[in-house]
Amino acid sequence: MKIEKIDHICFAVKDLEATKKTYREDLGLEPDCEYIAHSEKIKVARYYIGEVAVELMESTAPDGEVAKFIDSKGEGFFLISYKVDDLSRAMQELKEKQVKLIDNEPRELFGNRYAFIHHPNKLSGVLTELIEGEFDMNKQS
Repeated sequence: MKIEKIDHICFAVKDLEATKKTYREDLGLEPDCEYIAHSEKIKVARYYIGEVAVELMESTAPDGEVAKFIDSKGEGFFLISYKVDDLSRAMQELKEKQVKLIDNEPRELFGNRYAFIHHPNKLSGVLTELIEGEFDMNKQS
């Protein structure tokens, strides 16, 4: 498995609109895109900072993973996503190393295939994802 780059990092927020306002007023940043991923129960504002995207995520449901994270740990750094060239091969390699994966099969969203690979407790409280593909909001999954 070869990790090519950090694709995106995510922050769990209670109030997406208030956080976007702070990003705009204090940092001069506007979202490059916004979307709702019903399958993940999130509403997202995505900012591109160089090659890395920063996503602010608000839960759309009290039982969503972002809501559970905030209830447990508060707002903050939630997820890091590493880009790989072949997700299936990367997952197989991890399985061969006896790594217990969260996802045994890739998920799909906006032209990407991705999988959560480690429980956050394994990597210092950070959910870790591998992703293959390019983000394209025109591709619905």
